[in-house]
Order: sequence, then structure tokens, then C-alpha cells
Amino acid sequence: MSENRPHPREFRARLVRGEPLLGTFMKVPATQNTEVLGMLGFDFVVLDEEHAPWTRATLDQSLLAARAAGTAGIVRIARPDAASVLSVLDDGAIGVMCPHVDSAEKARNLVSWAKYHGGMRGAGVSRGCDYGALPDMTRTADSFTTVICMIEDRQALDVIDDISKVEGVDAMFLGRGDLGLSLSNASDPVPALADAVENVVHIAKANGKAVSAVVQSMKSDEAKWLIDLGVTAMMVAQDLAFMRQAASAALNDFNEVMKGVGQTP
Repeated sequence: MSENRPHPREFRARLVRGEPLLGTFMKVPATQNTEVLGMLGFDFVVLDEEHAPWTRATLDQSLLAARAAGTAGIVRIARPDAASVLSVLDDGAIGVMCPHVDSAEKARNLVSWAKYHGGMRGAGVSRGCDYGALPDMTRTADSFTTVICMIEDRQALDVIDDISKVEGVDAMFLGRGDLGLSLSNASDPVPALADAVENVVHIAKANGKAVSAVVQSMKSDEAKWLIDLGVTAMMVAQDLAFMRQAASAALNDFNEVMKGVGQTP
């Protein structure tokens, strides 16, 4: 890790300040992809326990890899409960991203599970606290532990002001895929997805919360729109998409270079 590179435990402070941050989702439950992206300089990676076959053991290994590579390891938990949050924080996650937060109560529960002081996180002598060597252990851990709520349900739109006012929530993540599906399934009048996104960002920013979203390319009109709205923690694609893009480019190059080679005149 470069001496000039921010420590992963500075991620929460950088996120809250609105610094431009680059991350991606990790679908492959192995250490190498996390190491490569961390060494390249990605600010954070989100190990996607919700939609990929991560286990406690593979999360533990890849969170260690994230630390070694100098990137902040966040886990999108599969189950919104105290045990899920505790286990990944003990394993060294810098923070948690929780799917389907559609009420202030759910946001408060998430904060409580993630924090020692004012919360109910159990004190374990683990990697998350340097095996007991972290100075002023519980308060220091609270200072860098990051809490991100995913907004991806139409029900959340009606209470986004309440959710984003919850103390201890650091950021909203725009889950536009599921939010779009949720809006399309509504029988009552609902806003267009773009209008809903703009409203969430406006309210979250007004309440001092950072906003994150995923795009497939930073050069897209979609990315420009989100950045202009005030999204600062940008996530680009995911590890499998990067592999597919690179492999596709290599295949296209091969076909172009080898065109006509080996053919009988």
C-alpha cells in the first residue's frame, strides 16, 4: 500500500465528506480479485453476500485480502440481522451495506447492530479490532465502521426523509434495479424511476448523507447524471463484468489479428 494512499479505516470519513470514491461489487468468493482491485487503487470493494455464494470463511479470507491490498472491504449482507453484521465486522469489514431498508426502524436496527456505544454490537477480540490491540477499541471501531442503507423499495420513498435522518447511517445506496421493479409492480400511482432517484439524492444530501450508486461505465451519460445529482461514491460494474470485458476484448483482438492465418490460399 502506498504511503500516500488513505488507510481503509479512513473510508467512512472520506465518504461522509463527499470525496469521490471508486468501488465495485465482488461476486467471486475468492481473495485474488479483491487483491487485484485493491492493488490497482480502488477505494472500496463490496463483497456481495446477498447475490453471490459467499460463506463466513470466504468473507473472512477476502476481508483479509482487502486489508492487505489497502482497500476498504464492505459486505452487502444477505440477512438483515445482528449476527450477520457482527460476523463480518469481526472479520474486518470496514462497514456493511444492508438491502431493502424501507423504514427508519430498520435503519436504526442496522446502526445498533454495527455500533458498540449506543448500540448492541458484541465486543469480540477479532481482526476487526486488531485482536484487542486497537487503541480505545470500541470507540475507535465505532469511528470507522460504515453503515450504508440500500434504497430499493417503493415503500422507502415515502419515508426517505426519516431513514436519512437516522443518526449513524452514513450513506444511501441507490438500488435502482430492484427499485425499478418495485415501482413497476405498484398498483397505485408512483413516480418514474429517474424522478424517484433524484428525490432520494436530494433528501439524503439535505440530511447530510452521502449517496452511492453503481454504473457500468464512468463515461456513460448515466454516470454523468448521477454525479451531477451529487452521487460521490461510484461503483462500476463488478468483478465478473471486468473479466468478461477484458476477455471479450482479447477474443476480438485475437480474431482480428489471426484473420486469414492458416487458411489455404
